[in-house]
Amino acid sequence: MDFVDSGLYRDITDHAHDAPAWLRHTAEIGTEAGLLVFVALFALGWWRARRSDTRAFAIAVLAPLATAVAYVCSEVLKSVVTEERPCRAVAGAAPSLAECPPYGDWSFPSNHATIAGASAATLVLVRRTLVRLTVPLALLAAFSRVFVGVHYPHDVAAGLLLGAAVALTFVALAAGPATRLAATVRGSTAPVARWITGPGPRATALPHASHRRP
Repeated sequence: MDFVDSGLYRDITDHAHDAPAWLRHTAEIGTEAGLLVFVALFALGWWRARRSDTRAFAIAVLAPLATAVAYVCSEVLKSVVTEERPCRAVAGAAPSLAECPPYGDWSFPSNHATIAGASAATLVLVRRTLVRLTVPLALLAAFSRVFVGVHYPHDVAAGLLLGAAVALTFVALAAGPATRLAATVRGSTAPVARWITGPGPRATALPHASHRRP
């Protein structure tokens, strides 16, 4: 099958093949390691949320879970569509920078892009200012999959949309029950439970009343 963006795939992989060696090596490493940045941001979001209100803490915990759900949905969709990888299917394309996945590891949608889209969307729910970091990072992670030659452009576009849609829907549905569960755990006397959930927001100290005589 010849996809409408096979030409775009060839253009991108041709540029990748002609890119400087340092850029090719960076892309090969970054296309896999880039997702670790999202893992670090999830951990940081959880740690900071330990001193936030209970709903904010619940959302911070749900963010990586929602990303995992989006990944599972991507895997299910892959098994239904069974699209061959472009590094095998596109005639005349430059050799892929990354090793072409084996037959049966289907192309549509991109798991990496799905994870990136889900991570970027849910981390914005955790902390809105992260949008300036997570959105460019997700787009770069998705583009890198085409750049190294293992996905079509439509694979990564679909992955980004799928990841964001599934993850945001999951958080919206689970936020209520997760908030109630977090409140219960925060009320526990178990040291481990209290360390995981944190103490919540610090109580605001009342100003000391002045006892000076008028």
